[in-house]
Amino acid sequence: MTEQSNAGELFRAAYENRYTWDDSFPGYSAEVELKQGDEIYTGQVKIDGNLKVEVTGIADEEVQESVYTQLRDVITHRKRNSFEQAHGKNSFTFGERDENGAVEILVTGDAMGSNYKIRDREICQVSRVMGRMAFTIDTYASQDTGTGYVSKRYDAVFRNAQSRELMKELQFDDYYEKVGDYYIMTRQVVDSRENGEVTRTEFNFSNVKLLEPALV
Repeated sequence: MTEQSNAGELFRAAYENRYTWDDSFPGYSAEVELKQGDEIYTGQVKIDGNLKVEVTGIADEEVQESVYTQLRDVITHRKRNSFEQAHGKNSFTFGERDENGAVEILVTGDAMGSNYKIRDREICQVSRVMGRMAFTIDTYASQDTGTGYVSKRYDAVFRNAQSRELMKELQFDDYYEKVGDYYIMTRQVVDSRENGEVTRTEFNFSNVKLLEPALV
């Protein structure tokens, strides 16, 4: 095999090792509590079988939008897309191997200039450039569901794409529990560092129930 096909196969194996919800995923409902400093907000959330998000019961529109955005991010990682859909037009080559044994995968053809690092059939780093913003996500711990992994502990660092000036750092701790046949996020803690200030935001989801599958 050529280096390009070897790199592509290594990345494909890691991509397909991610835990995603299958086509029978019915969606779920839950109670949500958002805590930030001394402020606590509660409401209800629902993700339907088409992965449409609904957040209700939170009077503060900014907080409601924050919960909505958080759930959309969850869906981005749990939604199942084939490798061909996501990366079929890209080509891959090997970069460097770091001191922890992770192999860099350089991507050609990706609109966002994405590069990755792979270790133990898991994507442990993602680097992207989006306009003036460049960001790198490093994963330090994951959970094996038996049908793929979910990231549990990871950092995101945002920099100015031109000057490389540090703009913002986020530290995530995610918790998943199995509900029926599916793993659902039940808690996320986010520590945000910006301009020397640290803000902690907690998303807690309880009373998680799978929705009844739609009758066809």
